[in-house]
Amino acid sequence: MPAVPVPQPVSPIQLLERRPDMGAKAMARVLGNYLRALRESRGMSPATAGHHIRAHASKISRMETAHVSLKPRDVEDLLALYGVGADERAEITRLVQRSSQPDWWQPYGEVVPDWLQQLIGLERDAHVIRTYETQFVPGLLQIPAYAEAVVLSGHRLAPPEEVGKRVALRLERQRRMSEPGAPVLWALIDEGVLYRPVGGREVMRAQLTYLLEALRQPGIRLQIASYEASAAATPGAAVTYLRFAQGFLPDVVYLEHMTSAVYLDRLEDLDRYRAALDELSALAATPAASRAMLETALEHYR
Repeated sequence: MPAVPVPQPVSPIQLLERRPDMGAKAMARVLGNYLRALRESRGMSPATAGHHIRAHASKISRMETAHVSLKPRDVEDLLALYGVGADERAEITRLVQRSSQPDWWQPYGEVVPDWLQQLIGLERDAHVIRTYETQFVPGLLQIPAYAEAVVLSGHRLAPPEEVGKRVALRLERQRRMSEPGAPVLWALIDEGVLYRPVGGREVMRAQLTYLLEALRQPGIRLQIASYEASAAATPGAAVTYLRFAQGFLPDVVYLEHMTSAVYLDRLEDLDRYRAALDELSALAATPAASRAMLETALEHYR
């Protein structure tokens, strides 16, 4: 029986032609995925690749998952090992240098923990952002006063300058979601969030009014998950699912904790969370019914 040909990985150069505005974090993940696909197509183990660049197998894994910054010399050596031609190696080395450039959020660096950087760096390059929130309105839909109240609840001892910078970062992330080519935001909000008086009654009135306006925006799909829906089907906690265009990047699930976060991209994890979000979306109120639920909650604060 003839051997089945191994499909060749899509070069980052081709992906860049589709997304010339690709951010540095997304570029690093594209390059890492490319290196992993090349290595696997050549039948090499991480240990073999690591030996070639005088490193442990764990470094190869971290390079391929964008958990360490890529160094041009290491990437060029790996590409040569995998049989990539000189011209393409030179082009990809330039992309490696680009992936190490500061991202737009660097001025906010002191209030962006390491575990949040990847999410901020990837969300603008996603095709769809699906999010389910159980405690607060999703950050990408928070008004300034609500965002300030949320930041203060988690950073009670922070000086005003730090609080202001955290709020400004959240608002800048929102602004970038309104640019051409930005992802669709599909938000599921637990009904309890509508009745949790974050910031007080006046802030809640303004926040719920904003959510009613958001329902009319073409790039936003908003559903309220009733208490019954959340009880019947739930991912278990707040979750953000980044879906990317086919062939661009693997999807990513983001789970945030108080002082850390987990990023999942294994197929079995993605399937599980996608199925949970699909089930909850099917049980949650339609956008029209969600509007009625928001209006009822708004009356609660009048």
